[in-house]
Amino acid sequence: MNLTRRLLLKLWALFCWGGATTTQTAAAQNAAAQPAAEPAQPFGAEHPDLDSLAAGQWWQKPAPRGPSAPPPMDVPRDQVVAFALYTHDRGVLKLTAQLYPLKPDEPREARLELERDGQWALAARSPVVFPGWSAHFRIENWDNTQDVPYRVRHGETAMFAGRIRRDPQGKPVIVVANMSCNSSRTTGGRPEIIGRLKAHDPDLLFFAGDQTYRHTEHTAGWIEFGLQFREIIRERPTITIPDDHDVGHPNLWGENGKRSLRKDNSDGGYFYPVEYVNMVQRQQTWHLPDPVDPAPVERGITVYFTRLRVGGVDFAILEDRKFKSGPEGKIPQQGPRPDHINDPAYDPKSIDLPGLQLLGERQLRFLRTWGQDWTGARLKVVLSQTAFCGAVHMHGQRNNRLLADLDCNGWPQTGRNKALAEIRRAWAVHLCGDQHLAVTLKHGIDQWGDGPYAFTSPALVNTIYGRWWHPLDEKPGPNPVAGSPLPWTGDFVDGLGNKISMLAYANPADIQNERQRADGYGLVRFDKEKGLVTFECWPRFPGENGEHTQFPGWPITVEMAANDGRKPAGWLPELRFEGATSPVVQVVEEQSGDILYTVRAAGDRFQPRVYAPGKYTVKVGRDQTNGPALTGLVAVDKQAAGRRTVRI
Repeated sequence: MNLTRRLLLKLWALFCWGGATTTQTAAAQNAAAQPAAEPAQPFGAEHPDLDSLAAGQWWQKPAPRGPSAPPPMDVPRDQVVAFALYTHDRGVLKLTAQLYPLKPDEPREARLELERDGQWALAARSPVVFPGWSAHFRIENWDNTQDVPYRVRHGETAMFAGRIRRDPQGKPVIVVANMSCNSSRTTGGRPEIIGRLKAHDPDLLFFAGDQTYRHTEHTAGWIEFGLQFREIIRERPTITIPDDHDVGHPNLWGENGKRSLRKDNSDGGYFYPVEYVNMVQRQQTWHLPDPVDPAPVERGITVYFTRLRVGGVDFAILEDRKFKSGPEGKIPQQGPRPDHINDPAYDPKSIDLPGLQLLGERQLRFLRTWGQDWTGARLKVVLSQTAFCGAVHMHGQRNNRLLADLDCNGWPQTGRNKALAEIRRAWAVHLCGDQHLAVTLKHGIDQWGDGPYAFTSPALVNTIYGRWWHPLDEKPGPNPVAGSPLPWTGDFVDGLGNKISMLAYANPADIQNERQRADGYGLVRFDKEKGLVTFECWPRFPGENGEHTQFPGWPITVEMAANDGRKPAGWLPELRFEGATSPVVQVVEEQSGDILYTVRAAGDRFQPRVYAPGKYTVKVGRDQTNGPALTGLVAVDKQAAGRRTVRI
């Protein structure tokens, strides 16, 4: 029997995640509908209180009290469907419904209904998966050209409704909301954020991690997050990826899934049982497109790194914590903790050692393949949890200066540079969160400015950990941003020796004052026609006069082509295309075989730039580089390069 990769992915999804498809059998439906006796300690006797608010006889336990308590789990039974979130890509709709915990006599099944031509019809049934109380629906042959109302139902009365948006292919500017770090210390709704997001009307929501800080009570914290954001989530595609606090860690170096034995996690791996980590990932990421490489890591921890296309913008979704090496025992400790360095005399090369991993080889291969496949894409973007540099000086308090923090993706430096090189090959921009400090900067790999642009979102609610950009000499770097209201822009070296060019930062003025903590969110506008990206950074609250203005230093608009900031050393002939417009162009250095970049041209002509003398091959195709190839092209001055006609 020959199993295709498509079938393997479906089997993997059903086995690992408990999802339902439109072909679910009647026997499975009947079994799912019957109440089940869930174990009181689903994560074993070693962890009796893990997810305790949603396990055991949860309805008999006293509800948590206090100003930071999570919402009660025992709700009226017509409200047990808390929220739902979805994506659709390449003809597959995936939707996760999050339910409150169910009582013993209630059915363990949810139903997805869709409205077409004014009529509601059952689309699929799904078992409610324990632990976690989530239900998962997968619909194939999805028509993404129409808006479709949906509702998830449980029992006779419980329902959550929303709208599955059509793919905005014809929209010239695609808008992404970039968010992270939703403090659980501030409970209740987020009306000031939801109201502004509705006014912006983004095409895609990206939550980069730390959706909850409940640590050992993820289901309660995840439901709390859903209640806070469901009014904006219910009607647009949403990416949620868990970060360290979502899986119960203060920091996380996943180290391919091994078990961590240290409370600070600096030895690498995960504290909590595989089943808990997989529950968190199932709740937060099942609705994403199928993972591109679904093999679990050590001990059976699942993976989710994948791609999603929305309106012609192609998003690579990474797991930048899962494969990363832990520092303890692998590098010399040069500070008060294995992950903190305070000695200004230390050599950054002393901690960039062979064998250390950042993204891991699997994700680097994914980025290389993704960068060369432009099916359904006009522009490319990389999404991950945290930044590929240490663009922070003060940590926690204004007087706590830290030279280098190994929790950021600026370490290990070799892994950082490998990741940025792959992002640069696709002229992609990088979006992330985690740092509790909003910054927009340009990475340098070998020289300042030769890498891609990156935007780290502010913390949605910044009560957990303040951070500040504050150079020791209080001077701008070389090449500061002309006319910026901020004093410390320009070229800098972070504490790990990485080159960065700071464009804007949003320091908290007073970490104790809710309106001066620099809470907020990012908004990124991708202009497909003009090849531009605009970064916007919005405070959570309006100004003193009630006006809504961005943090000083934003907005910032740059060319997507400038995500490859290397200086041209020569040019190849201008290509004139016949038979297709805006094809994909790849430039390869012949002696080394190195791919300089693979990008989609704008219109019927494109002149490749190169960065060193030599001979080059140019490959052209409609969506991939499987069309004509021009070999032996010599780098010359731009005016002397001439023209070549390419028939596709």
